[in-house]
Amino acid sequence: MKSAGVVNYAPEKGAVEIREVAKPGIGEEDVLLEVAYVGVCGSDIHQWTNDHSWTVNYPVVLGHEFSGRIVETGRAVKGWQPGDRVVSETAAIIDPANPMSKIGLYNLDPTRKGFGYGVNGAMTRYVSTPARCLHRIPDHLPFEHACLTEPCCVAYNAVVNNAHLKPGDRVVVLGPGTIGILCAAVARLCGADVAVVGLENDRGRLNIAAQYGCDTIVGNATAWARERDGLGADCVIDAAGASATLKVAMDLVRPNGHILKVGWGPQPLNFSIDPLVQKNVTLQGSFSHNWPVWERVIALLANGRLDVKPVIGGIWPLDGWHQAFEQMHSGAVVKSIIKPVS
Repeated sequence: MKSAGVVNYAPEKGAVEIREVAKPGIGEEDVLLEVAYVGVCGSDIHQWTNDHSWTVNYPVVLGHEFSGRIVETGRAVKGWQPGDRVVSETAAIIDPANPMSKIGLYNLDPTRKGFGYGVNGAMTRYVSTPARCLHRIPDHLPFEHACLTEPCCVAYNAVVNNAHLKPGDRVVVLGPGTIGILCAAVARLCGADVAVVGLENDRGRLNIAAQYGCDTIVGNATAWARERDGLGADCVIDAAGASATLKVAMDLVRPNGHILKVGWGPQPLNFSIDPLVQKNVTLQGSFSHNWPVWERVIALLANGRLDVKPVIGGIWPLDGWHQAFEQMHSGAVVKSIIKPVS
């Protein structure tokens, strides 16, 4: 049995198309999910435009932000059954013996392979996922909201676990994409004052950030960052997906402050990072997420404290993937969602 899937088939710009893909088999510790909804991630778009900086196992079905129902379980799977409503973590392949995996940070296992680049993802009808990746979602949480658990987990891990924000902190977020806006939303939950910064063509997305109680700025954020005492922001979250914004972050952060880099930027820096030394600034990367992050985020989504409705710009059928990608790539919407099965 075959289904249509959105496949990235070569390391070339635009090398994505609809192809027939086989229904995946499952191992004894896996489950087969029928995908309800799948979010389009910036990484999917980077693979489409071929400006990504990670290894891709071509050809591969895109999509790692997904929700669905279990339709089949492997014979060693316990605690799950067909019909269960679930979301899945992205670490499709890990090495349990890796030191990072042993301490629960399997997201940092260097051999880790994820859906949509290392193994086939969810922009198709069925996806096979290890049972260890599953999280149950309550009946009242819509599938189209639950599929955005993954980017919410990226934001939660970045802001809560890696930025260590405190109530009253002054935080600047560079880049009003999905991750930037969700980082801002989580920072607001932490009690921070937040400004989201973008360019002139980001005004529509900045309006979405304002719905989370954030100040919004087009262009230079220096005045906002220094408003409290003239020294700068306690934390700058760089979610812009370009290397050049790190220089902006170094200018905006206060002495002894914190820069959190969550956006990918493969371009060479071409500037000095001496201000990090002069200001005694911490530069922290943040990648992916793990089990406890998912459980907390699902609780926040279920109780409504973290609302993803404002970021959803539209839902497209599978054969409308190109428009869904274009709408995000152009900045017309914050997040596109694909519904594989009509």
